[in-house]
Formats: sequence, structure tokens, C-alpha cells
Amino acid sequence: MTATAIIINDGKLLVVKRKKEPFIGKWDFVGGFLNQGELPMEALKRELREELNVKIKRAEFLDNFAGTYKYAGEVFPIVSATYVVEIGGKIKLDNENSEYSFMDPKKIDIAFDSNKDILSKVTKMITSFKESQMLVNQLDSTATVSEFNLYSAQLNGYVYKKYLGRKLVGMGWIFPRQTMLRKQAVIEDMIVEEGMRGKGYGKEIVLALIKWARKNKIEVIELTSNPKRIAANELYKNVGFKLHPTNHYLFSV
Repeated sequence: MTATAIIINDGKLLVVKRKKEPFIGKWDFVGGFLNQGELPMEALKRELREELNVKIKRAEFLDNFAGTYKYAGEVFPIVSATYVVEIGGKIKLDNENSEYSFMDPKKIDIAFDSNKDILSKVTKMITSFKESQMLVNQLDSTATVSEFNLYSAQLNGYVYKKYLGRKLVGMGWIFPRQTMLRKQAVIEDMIVEEGMRGKGYGKEIVLALIKWARKNKIEVIELTSNPKRIAANELYKNVGFKLHPTNHYLFSV
């Protein structure tokens, strides 16, 4: 079994160039085989420390990916436990790899069959961080979004993204939660770019989130909306949301 780190910076993926066979000279994700008695996250922390001289600040499990590894003329099946990782510290390569680079995922010629499946899945997740930050700031000018949180949100729920061509003009996030009473979901961060409002994009986004909820057998969806957002509140009512009389409290921890 192996552990693999996906490190994203401004929509680009960190890859390292291999100095050894197999696949010498090709790009690879940081990671490696588990030592005896190691758990995947323990192995990943060790590999990042050894290969890049950095620490893991936060990590979200992406998925397990099946693949193969060729050694001494034989082909062995492997499973790669893969995580999206936020790192801390300055990168300093050891002698295992010749260089590192943050690359456009569509331009990476990656080593290993399992990595190809990882790359395919991650490429579909990639979102313009600058455009996402801009949208969230229109919702809340005081908000600061980290790139890791953007992908963590996708891995812990569903983010619908509305594009016009290549431009991100709106998005909405829904995530599930199980209470003692029912399986619920919460819609957060529903926003359409100011210049693009009134074109039906908000309705498209919220209907896509409702569709996801139905597919995942959610019983109730909840959301909150500032009363000053008149158009947004009318939209939610028009698609079937009912105003629930309750006090909404926040506690800063």
C-alpha cells in the first residue's frame, strides 16, 4: 500500500521528477510505500518530511486508487491512499527526486497507472481560486478563503460551479449532516457574480444542489440568508423553501 499527497497552489499541482526507475525522468506525486506497522497518514507525514522537508498542516482524504508497481521484473497490485494536503515550511528536495514544480494538471505526464486515475479525478475538482475568492467576498467582504478549504468543501459535500466559457460566475455548496432526527443537508456560500445576477444562474445553482440532495436521500435541506438579499430570498421561496421561525445563534470558539 502507498500514500500519496496532492498539494494544490493556485490551481496547479505539485509534482516531483523521478531520479530512479521505474519511470525515471517522469513526473510523480509525492508519497511512497507504507513501512511495516504504519498507517497511511503516518507514512504521508514521513514521506513529505523526507522528500520535501515540510510538515502537513491539514489533510483531507481524497480516495483509494488501485494500480500496479513493477519490481524485479514482476508486477504487483497496489492501493494508493490519497490525500489533499496543505503543507507548512519551505520545500527542500532530498536526493530521491531531481526537481519539483507546480504544474497545470492538464499538462502533466504522470508516472504510474494509479497516479493517472488520481490526476483525472483531481483535474475535475480544480477551480480558479482567485475567482472563488472574488465571489465569496461579494457574499461577505470580510471573509478569507484558503485554497485548501475550497477543496475540503468539495470533498465533504458538493460544490456546483457555474461557468460562462472559462469564467466562474457563480457557485453554491451543500454538505450533508446526520442528526438524531433525520438526514439533513445545509446549503452555504450561494453566490452569483454581481454583474451576472437576474439571468437565472442562481436558480440553476440551487436546483442543482437540490438534485444532489435528492440523489443522496437527504430528507431536509436548510439554509440561511440575509433578509437584505431580497432577490435571493424570493428565489428560495419560489423553488420551495419555507421560512422556518427560529432563532439562529452563532458561537465563536
